[in-house]
Amino acid sequence: MSPYSPRIGVINISDRASQGIYEDIPGKACLEILKEWLVTDFETSYAVIPDEQEQIESTLKKFADEEGCSLIVTTGGTGPAPRDITPEATEAVCEKMLPGFGELMRSASLKYVPTAILSRQTAGTRGHSLIVNLPGKPKAIRENLEAVFPAIPYCIDLIGGARFETNEAVMKAFRPKGA
Repeated sequence: MSPYSPRIGVINISDRASQGIYEDIPGKACLEILKEWLVTDFETSYAVIPDEQEQIESTLKKFADEEGCSLIVTTGGTGPAPRDITPEATEAVCEKMLPGFGELMRSASLKYVPTAILSRQTAGTRGHSLIVNLPGKPKAIRENLEAVFPAIPYCIDLIGGARFETNEAVMKAFRPKGA
């Protein structure tokens, strides 16, 4: 059993939302999805920050190393625009990259939009934390999370994070027998 209490970090990476120009809709939408799918009670670490690599890296490190988030999801900053640097910041702080997450999310998104090939979502681990980069639009956040979430609880088990159980009526996680 993991010594970590269930904590999830949500980081909305947006210049405009961090300045109050836009409402923080993506981060809130992501959190609502997680509350819908998980039956495990969890605490939340939450931030809305600009597309600045140093700030993204420091927030990811803080959520993983200091706040003990077993899952950290980011929203936004995964496109090809010059200020979209979330994947670079994620790669800089992760110990292991999990390219299958990005591959599956792009594949799932291609069912809806041909521009999914422009997305650069990725995932990786830092200590006992799984970090997953998601797009910035609520509809795309749900589509991408639906694709990869079945593997997330077991991945967190494997890296020694907190145990998360899903509401199987709406989201079935996969764990090998006996896990």
